[in-house]
Amino acid sequence: MLQKKMDTTTIIAILMIGFAAGILSGMVGVGGGIIIVPALIFFLGFTQHQAQGTSLGLLLLPVGILAVMNYYRSGNIDLKIVGLMAVTFVAGGYLGSKWSLMLPQDTVKKIFAVFLFYTAFKMIGWEKALIAWIKSLSH
Repeated sequence: MLQKKMDTTTIIAILMIGFAAGILSGMVGVGGGIIIVPALIFFLGFTQHQAQGTSLGLLLLPVGILAVMNYYRSGNIDLKIVGLMAVTFVAGGYLGSKWSLMLPQDTVKKIFAVFLFYTAFKMIGWEKALIAWIKSLSH
């Protein structure tokens, strides 16, 4: 079973990821996986399977129960992390939905699009190519 070191920094990161996922979920209606999976990989060093299992554990019922069981059995879910993130995800979801309803629809669409683009960019690893290209322009 996945057991991450639970020092203060890790706990704060987990709480922040849950809160940010809740906010963006409430704001633009995305599932937590779009936010949680990349955040766990980039900020806490989870493997893809560990991140997916943790995200599914957080969003367990009713749609993910069978997938969660598979990831849990394979050792890719730490229930302490799921529990911590769930608390802040709920709070973030509430705030994100409030903020979204105060913004024009076009603004919310742009926030969503920028977030998706940034996440895809990072997951593919294009930032390294972009940085190298920018450096080559400056010489």
